[in-house]
Amino acid sequence: MSLDSTSTTGTPRTLSAIPLSDPSVTATGEPSIGALVRDASAQVSSLVRAEVELAKAETVSEVKKAVTGSVFFVIAGVVLLYSSFFLFFFLGELLDVWLPRWAAFLIVFALMVVVAVVAGLLGYLKVRKIRGPKKTIASVKEVPSVLPTGKRD
Repeated sequence: MSLDSTSTTGTPRTLSAIPLSDPSVTATGEPSIGALVRDASAQVSSLVRAEVELAKAETVSEVKKAVTGSVFFVIAGVVLLYSSFFLFFFLGELLDVWLPRWAAFLIVFALMVVVAVVAGLLGYLKVRKIRGPKKTIASVKEVPSVLPTGKRD
């Protein structure tokens, strides 16, 4: 149902009618079950969307904090790495007091190579122990047995 009226410019326009009663209400004055289910599903849907948005906002905030903290850890690591260069020169100069200069720096070099080999060996042993996610693979293999086996067109 529509109402015809004339605009201020003199041209006719159509207005939609305002219902006099709620179409989702039955003759007894109670909302129909369909209307209640529709309202409930709409409210649950909006609640889930709101929760997802909240989780997204919180996660973004925490990730920004983590990235900022990580940057400071990287800076500290780089400075420490470059500082170790001076430690090795110090050791070479210290050994130079008792040994010829070439022997002192050769000993420092050998010490650095030994530390690098030991660290590499320990890293290799740790990486070699890495295995796949066995429980996840097993549960994924069980999925076809749980799903119905009907042909789909």
